[in-house]
Amino acid sequence: MALKAVHVSDVPNLDHLPDNAVLSLSSGKSYRGVEGVRTSSKSPKFVVIGHRGSGMNMLYSPDRRMKAIKENSIMSFNAAGKFAVDFVEFDVQVTKDDCPVVFHDNFILAEEDGCLSEKRVTELTLEEFFHYGPQREPGKVGKPLMRKTKDGRVLTWKVEDDDSLCTLQEAFLKVDPSLGFNLELKFDDNIVYEDDELTHVLQAILKVVFKYAQDRSIIFSSFQPDAVRLVRKLQSVYPVFFLTNGGCEIYTDPRRNSLDEALKLCLAYGLQGIVSEVKGIFRNPGAISRIKEANLGLLTYGQLNNVAEAVYMQHLMGIDGVIVDLVKEISEAVSELIKPADEGEESLQDSKIELTKPKFSNNELSFLLKLIPELIQVCG
Repeated sequence: MALKAVHVSDVPNLDHLPDNAVLSLSSGKSYRGVEGVRTSSKSPKFVVIGHRGSGMNMLYSPDRRMKAIKENSIMSFNAAGKFAVDFVEFDVQVTKDDCPVVFHDNFILAEEDGCLSEKRVTELTLEEFFHYGPQREPGKVGKPLMRKTKDGRVLTWKVEDDDSLCTLQEAFLKVDPSLGFNLELKFDDNIVYEDDELTHVLQAILKVVFKYAQDRSIIFSSFQPDAVRLVRKLQSVYPVFFLTNGGCEIYTDPRRNSLDEALKLCLAYGLQGIVSEVKGIFRNPGAISRIKEANLGLLTYGQLNNVAEAVYMQHLMGIDGVIVDLVKEISEAVSELIKPADEGEESLQDSKIELTKPKFSNNELSFLLKLIPELIQVCG
């Protein structure tokens, strides 16, 4: 039966969620491993991935949790690893002198001599990149970092626990090897890249991965369709997932504009899965079966993944895992709601999943009942 299309404007966003919007449940041991994001005849583990480590920084948010630890930092990765997460997701770019670094934004903004400077990350040398933010050498002061919001505001990048910028190599060396890495291959949406340029960047990243990954679980992902095509061609060791807004935004490249286009791209290039904005999945739930029939993994990202009820819905819908900002709260909720039958079992292929009935308060039930019709929409 078709559901009437409705707007999602009334659904609370992360900036306005109360602290208790995420269920406070006891945590459980989490199995790590990329097998958890692959489809199987047996129930795979539901994977929880920390977004940019222990959560992205939203400097304008009234929620202090969004400004607790500097995103995409060694400190943030290790903080996330203290909880039952399987991977941390982070953004990788390559400097002018071919060093892969961890940074999300295309441009670094800083205050220099009272003026705002804006420089593209990929046009900086590694030495220049390290001049920004907290410095490692005692007594040395870096250029104060700023950040531009989508609406054009420029804010001081201030968090409770700051950390220096880091390279991909340092992430491998300084983060617990049992914690998987979801490497988002970051490219500018406003640039048309030639294959040679993409290949050069990807080879610089792969050189570090193959030298330092050892037994760590790795997933590659990117919004850039040709980047995922090429990284799949350049290596066959690690799975490659295509990132998509799932139709929530429209781009000039049609391959980015729907889940069905993402599915076609995965099948054409032998990719292993899709990472979709969660609202794209709720608006087009029928795509889940088509993705699963193609034997692809399916992960989601987005602010709604910071609501335990929305995450639990996704588990019931057959999604393989979620990328979240509120790592502690969501990992604890998932550990309580979706319990492995044998918590000592190390093989994901042999593990069985026992579903426990969630215990929601009346307020939480009311929110969940509102959430379902607001999110599940018919496309077109």
